[in-house]
Amino acid sequence: YPTWKRTLARRARESQMKRFCRAQAIQRRLEEIEVTFRELEQQGIKLEKLLRDENESPADQQTQWTNQLLYLVQKKNNLMTEESDLMIAVQELKLEEQQCQLDEKLRSYINKEDTLKTPEDEKAEQEILKQLVEVVNKRNVLIQFQEEKRLSEL
Repeated sequence: YPTWKRTLARRARESQMKRFCRAQAIQRRLEEIEVTFRELEQQGIKLEKLLRDENESPADQQTQWTNQLLYLVQKKNNLMTEESDLMIAVQELKLEEQQCQLDEKLRSYINKEDTLKTPEDEKAEQEILKQLVEVVNKRNVLIQFQEEKRLSEL
């Protein structure tokens, strides 16, 4: 087994582990966001009830509750934006994993000597190459979308 093949295999495993760790971190953060959403929702319900039921309370108190409610809405919007970014990152990870798998398959066909390739092998190689280009294009679209989103936020 040549050294360069072992190196490629090791790098592939390392990148797969990095993707796995990123996916776990994203999943944990999505769960944290879900819990925070529920907490914000409960706080918002309490504040709305206070605002509706306490008509006799001082104007200062009502203003304070309104400001708290607006703060909760802003916090929720920020979390929704973060959740959206994380969902895009999940899609990007999936496409990255798909690209790595296709790279491996394509490499196995490319490394095969031309004299040993059957017409089916050549057809499969072309199909994998076509799929690889599609995945790269999808990743490019995601990156462009993220860039446009970032620019619009500025």
